[in-house]
Amino acid sequence: MNSSKLEQLGLQLIATEEGLTLTDGTLSLRGDFTEMQYRLRPSNLHRELLVRAAKIKHPDPMKRPLAIDATAGMGEDALLLAAAGYQVIMYEYNEVIAALLEDTLKRAQTSGTELSQIVEHMTLLCENSMIALPELQNKADIILLDPMFASRQKNTLVKKKFQLVSRLEAPCDNGEELFQAAKAASPGKIIVKRPLKGKTLTQENPGYSISGKNIRYDCYVL
Repeated sequence: MNSSKLEQLGLQLIATEEGLTLTDGTLSLRGDFTEMQYRLRPSNLHRELLVRAAKIKHPDPMKRPLAIDATAGMGEDALLLAAAGYQVIMYEYNEVIAALLEDTLKRAQTSGTELSQIVEHMTLLCENSMIALPELQNKADIILLDPMFASRQKNTLVKKKFQLVSRLEAPCDNGEELFQAAKAASPGKIIVKRPLKGKTLTQENPGYSISGKNIRYDCYVL
């Protein structure tokens, strides 16, 4: 997306000392994995709903299991999976969001903290996952789907983030197509992140779900 198209949306991408930033002049969005470090502590990580949902039976002790984050966004979920021991491939089709995430990864790589080791296991591809998934050569242990849905959370920061991102892409209206693309990749499990009281992404019923206060993870074991 070139700068003129961003301007039409009332947005700008600017390079600051803190990192690449998306702004409308009032609200700003910049990736920062350091804000998640407390969640990556072993005492906290195992409590994460996503980490619990991502557990697989009989993992190969000689290699990291493979996770595909088909809707990477700002990479927070992928970071949790990488910290939990997965090799993660992230797909993000929106080039502005992908640029923000790429900058976040680069800053984490040079942070001199545990983040630099974790992000070594994260690979970003700026591609449409619905096209890429059916053509995957390597079978993934899990595929995560987190299509954007209208935010109803009361957290002010979440609302601000949603306001900016929603100008770049609309809430998902092709959930069934996305799910079937993931299914065509024949993973061991598909995990779908949904609003707590939201409908399932697909007409198929999950094998089980893990729920929190605001969200749930629908798990489809294939």
